[in-house]
Amino acid sequence: MNIHGKHYRTIWPEIGKDGVVNIIDQRQLPHSFIVEQLCTVDDVFKAIREMHVRGAGLIGATAGFGMYIAACKASDDSFMEEMIKAGEHLNSSRPTARNLKWAVDRVLAALSQVESAAAKRKVAFDTACAIADEDADFCKRLGEHGKELIAEISKKKGGKPVNILTHCNAGWLAFVDYGSATAPIYAARDAGIPVHVWVDETRPWNQGAKLTAWELQQEGIDNTLITDNAGGHLMQHGMVDMVIVGTDRTTRAGDVANKIGTYLKALAARDNSIPFYVALPSSTFDWTIDNGYDIPIEMRSGDEITKISGLDPSGSANTVAIAAPGTKAANYSFDVTPARLVTELITERGRCKADKMAIAELFPEYAHL
Repeated sequence: MNIHGKHYRTIWPEIGKDGVVNIIDQRQLPHSFIVEQLCTVDDVFKAIREMHVRGAGLIGATAGFGMYIAACKASDDSFMEEMIKAGEHLNSSRPTARNLKWAVDRVLAALSQVESAAAKRKVAFDTACAIADEDADFCKRLGEHGKELIAEISKKKGGKPVNILTHCNAGWLAFVDYGSATAPIYAARDAGIPVHVWVDETRPWNQGAKLTAWELQQEGIDNTLITDNAGGHLMQHGMVDMVIVGTDRTTRAGDVANKIGTYLKALAARDNSIPFYVALPSSTFDWTIDNGYDIPIEMRSGDEITKISGLDPSGSANTVAIAAPGTKAANYSFDVTPARLVTELITERGRCKADKMAIAELFPEYAHL
């Protein structure tokens, strides 16, 4: 997508420099646009763990490129041992996002198909690039399927803007390009369908305020920032036509783990008869579990709740305390929305009900798992 009119992906290899990968340091947005280079596996681990990159698809792509960087560093004599160790290290960076382990496993599986270390290094690069390209392609395709839903509401409203509520950032900054929850919005815009987006601020990292609102502004899409707790009020007063969120891991039975607060939005949507959609590429499905409560929920530092960062009046970036010294804080990063509250899932293959049978019909190759 675009930054000041120039197209970017969220991650890309440095041309002419083996083992060097570029990312956008999302901690600095929207006030500063900084491209960071990752040169070691520890760089990649830190980038994922400390939120330089975040979002299901982008975490997966970053892990894929992290394995490529590991391949560039690995010795010929103990290549696979070092690669397995690098994968274990990357997998420990964040526990909830399914795409992380999926990408690591995909690179390791590809490496097992060739013999020499030189061939393995090439395969690692090719696989990492394929993961990134596939992520962008899947998001674009699911956007087309989601656009149909927006078009139907637009027709019912006689062409008036469709009001869409989002939570967290599931835009192109959370993926390689296009995004998941935002992909249908971009596709609708491209089709000439008027849309307006209610953007949850999304405490404690404020991904909605810092990222979603900013990227929608870059794309010229009408949006309004709201507090996390305002969504129910807007729904009660007929100001929301649909909710679209992303997901960090979805079970094969349709339970959805997403940014903390998603469950509350789903409850409010159900109470007000507003459709609640979850957009995801198939790489975010966890085909090994049925129950969403088996998904590991990341617990992060309480400092993320008791402190907040931004620009002061002089334009300098600062972090300040917003709670009394010694305040204890529990920082659950995700919650689980039961499948019964999800109207439909939007994937690159089409839309389906959030239940095991419907998902299996759309992805029959995984039904036996």
